[in-house]
Amino acid sequence: MSVVSVNTRASVQTAIAAASRKTGVDFNYLLGQAQVESGMRADARAGTSSAAGLYQFIDQSWLGVIKQHGAEHGLGWAADNISRTSSGRYVVSDAGTRQAILNLRSDPQTSALMAAEHAADNKAALEGSLDRPATGTDLYMAHFLGLGGARSFLSTMENNPGRTGASMFPAAARANRGIFYASNGQPRTLGQIYEKLSGKLDRGAASAGATGLASDGLDALSQGLDDFGASIGDDNNEVILGNGAVGGDRHWIQNTLAQLNTGNQREAINPLRPTPANARLAYLMLANLGA
Repeated sequence: MSVVSVNTRASVQTAIAAASRKTGVDFNYLLGQAQVESGMRADARAGTSSAAGLYQFIDQSWLGVIKQHGAEHGLGWAADNISRTSSGRYVVSDAGTRQAILNLRSDPQTSALMAAEHAADNKAALEGSLDRPATGTDLYMAHFLGLGGARSFLSTMENNPGRTGASMFPAAARANRGIFYASNGQPRTLGQIYEKLSGKLDRGAASAGATGLASDGLDALSQGLDDFGASIGDDNNEVILGNGAVGGDRHWIQNTLAQLNTGNQREAINPLRPTPANARLAYLMLANLGA
């Protein structure tokens, strides 16, 4: 895997943060998924499939999400050129236009937005069938097995976590032996597979600089930003936030610090002392300011 430069990684993180703000999908989840899928490389391409870009969308999945959500994000020209056949396949009549749409996968902003929209769609669908809040791992399962496969996996795991995954998903097991089988060849149970994917997602998020767990509930960061957005309003030292609201920077910092001190990231942060925690604080502040 190629080394991603600091500047490139920062620009990708900014794109992911913007997508999180616009869609409400958890930043840590989107960051972890990007790290796992592409190593934070916007130009990544798979050698064994049509998957490409930051989130490794295959051609059909990308055309589908652009058709559904492209117009919401200034890509009406792309959505209008995509049609769906009676068999459910997405097609573009002009070859050059089709390639131009597929090339959008290499744009971090577009890729992150479409990944977030796709995650939001899966979240709503999973919560409707599972009757509980979806976690980051649930969403990654939908990415890994498809929505139908994820529903089957999660509903079965709830009642029978000891069932082996390979017996339910033989094709996926053949293609992903390291996930479905232990190093000694023993097939993993559904519960073990779920834990493995959770760990993979969290390690990816941590290595990319996430401020929390990617496998947890998906609303923590968005809720934190909403809470502090509602609380700001100091007439002194006003700042213009990314959404156009005006608020006091003192309350802004206090609430951002509170966000960083939640969950598994509890730590005392001194804004005057340079530490990795301060770097995360500065990043979140700049991201919310639209920098």
